[in-house]
Amino acid sequence: MGTKRDAYVQKLKENIDKRNVQIDKFQAKADQAQAEAQVQYREQIEELKAKRQELVVKIAELQKARETAWEDVKTGVDSAWKTMGESIKAARSRFN
Repeated sequence: MGTKRDAYVQKLKENIDKRNVQIDKFQAKADQAQAEAQVQYREQIEELKAKRQELVVKIAELQKARETAWEDVKTGVDSAWKTMGESIKAARSRFN
């Protein structure tokens, strides 16, 4: 793998770790919420987990892409990352 791609993948993995911490915090709040709110929180958390999984799959594709094609795959990763960020932002507003 090229060093530019390695650095990009490493940055993504670190950011996923940060997102995992946020999801865990949301989960803790959901666990303490009343029953009706718990359902809504858990749905939001499941959506976040699905988006996170999509991102993990895209990162794997990026790592497998040939050196000449990885920039094209990066576009899809960037899009998935943006969607994940928007979902985190929406969840944060619901949980606060």
